[in-house]
Amino acid sequence: MRLIFGLVLVVGIGLAGFAVYMARDFIGGYQAQLDAERAARVAVIPTVEVFVVNRTLRYGQQITAKDLRVVKWPENAIPEGTFRKIEDIFPEGERKFRTVIRAMEKGEALMTVKVSRPGADAGVSSRLTQGMRAFAIRVDVSSGVSGFLRPGDRVDVYWSGTGVNSVGESEAITKLILANVDLIAVDQIADNDRTAPTIARTITVEVTPRQVAALAQAQASGRLSLALVGAQDETTTDAVEVGQGEIIGEINAPQKQSCSVRTRRGAEIIETPIPCPN
Repeated sequence: MRLIFGLVLVVGIGLAGFAVYMARDFIGGYQAQLDAERAARVAVIPTVEVFVVNRTLRYGQQITAKDLRVVKWPENAIPEGTFRKIEDIFPEGERKFRTVIRAMEKGEALMTVKVSRPGADAGVSSRLTQGMRAFAIRVDVSSGVSGFLRPGDRVDVYWSGTGVNSVGESEAITKLILANVDLIAVDQIADNDRTAPTIARTITVEVTPRQVAALAQAQASGRLSLALVGAQDETTTDAVEVGQGEIIGEINAPQKQSCSVRTRRGAEIIETPIPCPN
C-alpha cells in the first residue's frame, strides 16, 4: 500500500511539474505575441487614399474613371500633385476625361504634371503654366543643336546681329538674351517620351509675354541660336556678350611712317632719317 501511495505521489509531482512547464511556455509565447503586436502598432505608418492608374498609359491616350483605382499611400511620401478625390480629377460640368502628356506605368500615382486639364487634348496649350505663353523659334541643324532637342529640355537663347560695343562702335555681336527656357514642343511634337533625334524647323518655348516681345524683336533683327542646358544643371548663367573684335583680336594700329636717305661713301652705305613728305 505504501508502495502504491509513493508511486502515485511521484507521478502526481511529475504531472504538476510538467503542467507548470507547459503553462510557463504558453504564458511566455503569449507575452511575446503581445509585445510583437504592440511594436507593430507603434510601427504603423499613417496612410491616405490616392488615385493610381491601373494600366500602362502613353502620350496622347485618354484617361477615364475606369483607368483609375484607389490605393493607400504613406502620408509622408505622397508625390506632389496627386489626386485624392474623383471630383478633383473630373470636375462637375467638364468632360469626363483627361489626356496623358507624360507616360505612366501601371500602379503609378496620377499627378497633375502628367495629364492635361479636364476634357483637353495633349496639345501645347495643355502644357502651359498659368500666365505663360508659347512662342515658336525658327531653327536649323546648327541653331537647333543638331536635332537633339526634345520637349522637356531647357535651352539658352543667343542672339547674333549688329550692335554697339563698349566704345560706341558698330560691330557684329552675339548676346545671351534668355537663359534656362523650357522647351515644350519640337515642330508639332509635344511628347516628352520621344527620344529619337529630330531635325526640327521650329521649336516652341514657354515664356512670359514680355519675353515673347523680346524674342520676336530679336528674331526679326538678327539670328537666334540655342544651347542645350544639362538635365542636372542648376547653375545661374550671367550676362554673356561677345563682339567680333573679341573673336579676331584688336586690329593693330598702323606703324608710324619713317623716311630716310641712303648715302654711299665708298663701300659704306649711310642711312640718314629725314622728315617724311605729307
